[in-house]
Amino acid sequence: MHCPAHRAVPHGIPVPLTALLLLALLLACLPMRADAAQTVEVRGVQFATALEEEGQAYRLIGHGLFRYMIWTAYAGAYYQAPEAHEPAPLSAVPRRLELEYFHAIAADDFAAATRDSVRERLGEAAYRDLLPGLNAFNRAYRSVVPGDRYALTWDGEALLLALNGERLYRGDDTALAIALFGIWLGDQPLRDDFRDALLGRR
Repeated sequence: MHCPAHRAVPHGIPVPLTALLLLALLLACLPMRADAAQTVEVRGVQFATALEEEGQAYRLIGHGLFRYMIWTAYAGAYYQAPEAHEPAPLSAVPRRLELEYFHAIAADDFAAATRDSVRERLGEAAYRDLLPGLNAFNRAYRSVVPGDRYALTWDGEALLLALNGERLYRGDDTALAIALFGIWLGDQPLRDDFRDALLGRR
């Protein structure tokens, strides 16, 4: 839309109304942003309803809060490729999990919790098979402070971990990707209510 350089204000219109008309005209000349309102909010945390990374598109499936005892630990959002009509967090479909934290957590605590969670859900034999890749993944963790956001992504070919948009890890182990997503989204998640919120069930 082209913005006119000048438009005369009709005589006899009160000054306040004139100001409103000029403001409306000015706003009409500003560029429109279609994505400005395309977010959801979880306790003050904003998540996009759609996003793209390295040419792969993702659409929001669900979002929610993870609570541990009396603490609200983090807000999360789960995404999948648009062509995947049903939630399939343990499949080969491109998918993404974003978690934004409300409390500081040390990198070593992330690594220990990830090891314990994978071992508990897979059993000792499967855990041992994944251990080399899991150890490499765990070494990529960094400590977080409130407001930091991790993104775990399987883009169809690679497993990615990023912190605040900075990539920390890239691997190609499909089994490891399924195990990691399974911590939050599998049959035995950390919390059933959080999994169901991420999968759009509530």
